[in-house]
Amino acid sequence: MPRPFAQVDVFTTTPYRGNPVAVVLDGAGLSTDDMQRFANWTNLSETTFVLPPTTDGADYQVRIFTPALELPFAGHPTLGTCHAWLANAGCEERDEIVQQRAAGLVRVRPAMSSSSGRYGAGSPAPARGEPDACPGAVACEQHR
Repeated sequence: MPRPFAQVDVFTTTPYRGNPVAVVLDGAGLSTDDMQRFANWTNLSETTFVLPPTTDGADYQVRIFTPALELPFAGHPTLGTCHAWLANAGCEERDEIVQQRAAGLVRVRPAMSSSSGRYGAGSPAPARGEPDACPGAVACEQHR
């Protein structure tokens, strides 16, 4: 079954100059083994899979894989996945997007507007509740 897919350059607005992440925008129905095989095939440092959320308050769930294993959290996949999700979901301007992760809920905030491609994210902190805000912003460029 074909699935929407994007490759996003994180930490840049210049194509092919950033830290790439592969984003499968509809990972529903894929097994963990399927996701791992796909991540190995992309051969990027990380590949993410967007799934429906299973936790109240989350906009979507994200699973992150390297070519060898699954990660509970990683920074550039957080930002690149948010960028791809917003671009493909046709969402209105939002002050905050909440990702569900194995490590907890992660809040991502557009630094200016979601159309600018600049985002800041907190680290997951399920034991403390609210994650700390990221003081910086990064830019993303999406390629299909």
